[in-house]
Amino acid sequence: MRNTTLLGLGAFAVLCAAAAAATGPTITQKGRAFSAESIAVKKGDAVIFFNDDTVPHNIMSTSKGNEFNLGSQGPGTSTPVTFNEIGDVAVICAIHPRMKMTVKITE
Repeated sequence: MRNTTLLGLGAFAVLCAAAAAATGPTITQKGRAFSAESIAVKKGDAVIFFNDDTVPHNIMSTSKGNEFNLGSQGPGTSTPVTFNEIGDVAVICAIHPRMKMTVKITE
């Protein structure tokens, strides 16, 4: 029991350190929905996608110049995504089709 507790605490510390290293707005995923329908960031900024849900999500975009696919993102995990091209980026969850949002990238 003690080893699994220490392992759990170690994993939590790694996640906290990763989240602290990435700065920018955080979009959570809870109740199979994004916390915002739309946000605006500047070119080169990162958005942190944090799965605060009880199920995995696969956050992705096929918007030209800002394509990404986070793969299966389990509950409690976060991943920063940097946006380098100006324009509107359609972000979806490939697992839950009703999950949609827009990231507006400005100069």
